[in-house]
Amino acid sequence: MPVVEAKRVAVLGAAGGIGQPLSLLLKMNKCVTELALFDVAPLVKGVAADLSHCNTPVQVSAHVGDAELEACLKGCELVVIPAGVPRKPGMTRDDLFNINAGIVMNLVTACAKYCPNAILEIICNPVNSTVPIASEVLKAAGCYDPRKLLGVTTLDVVRANTFVAQAKDRDPKEAKDHDMKEAKDCNLKAAKGLDPKEAKGLDLKEVDVPVIGGHAGITILPLLSQTVPSTVPSVTFSDAERKALTSRIQDAGTEVVEAKAGAGSATLSMAYAAARMAESTLLGMQGEPNMFECAFVQSDVVPGSPFFASRVQLGPEGVAKVNGLGQLNEFEKAAMEAMLPELKAQIEKGIAFAKNPPKKE
Repeated sequence: MPVVEAKRVAVLGAAGGIGQPLSLLLKMNKCVTELALFDVAPLVKGVAADLSHCNTPVQVSAHVGDAELEACLKGCELVVIPAGVPRKPGMTRDDLFNINAGIVMNLVTACAKYCPNAILEIICNPVNSTVPIASEVLKAAGCYDPRKLLGVTTLDVVRANTFVAQAKDRDPKEAKDHDMKEAKDCNLKAAKGLDPKEAKGLDLKEVDVPVIGGHAGITILPLLSQTVPSTVPSVTFSDAERKALTSRIQDAGTEVVEAKAGAGSATLSMAYAAARMAESTLLGMQGEPNMFECAFVQSDVVPGSPFFASRVQLGPEGVAKVNGLGQLNEFEKAAMEAMLPELKAQIEKGIAFAKNPPKKE
């Protein structure tokens, strides 16, 4: 095992619905020694005080408002940015754009000034646009390193893994030929989210579904054909299952927004996914081999799309390698072709905003 080195991590937007549980999970992370919490809301002081009572060795500090960004960011090696307004019922990620684009631009400008060598992980939606915005800000500041800018799409993978595990029967004793029709009927119901209790589910620790593309709607493309473990006979999908699962994974954020009935969006699962991404990043920084996650990064994997989510290997400087897409089936090829124009438009929207931001009144 590599030697654990001191790591100062900042959470920008730490008083929010994602920021608070994310900060708690990072307070429990053995790779972190200092946790710097920032928010424009004074509540962040209370969040830090609350977390400081948890008996883990991570030292927590609170920083309020732009005047304290320097103190927050100085010396940080990893900055996670969940700041921004949440989605509400009926709100698309495009509706979030004008507010959140400005927030990301301001925070990344501060990162460029006070911790130019830090790895930045962007959670603030719409990720398909905010990551390109961050890249343009860093380029203008002369400190852009594509290895150190990642859009966090881990939640799409977490959801895909969960939904697939719920939908597929792992026990081969109950998947004999004479039972296959009944098993498929059960699996289809679970895939549609009708009655997951009917499905026993794969062991979640074994399931890994790569999710590529982007982090909004149809740009989210789970590669169900590449589901691991591929050696389990039941991890195959009918056309109906494939379509139902893909749609549910793509629309899962809306599922949570509607379930919370206006009281919030996917905060807890997002915090869990972001904490997983942060831990993988920190382990990669420490030299741990074979750290892989899907992330939205600068990429030449898909011609014409300067940013794309795919599986990446994490290392001491952030992204050590951007992996290719592997073999796609016909369903996935068609979905890829359908989503690329939208993904490219969202990327271009972010770049245009960064190059010509609205004037402040």
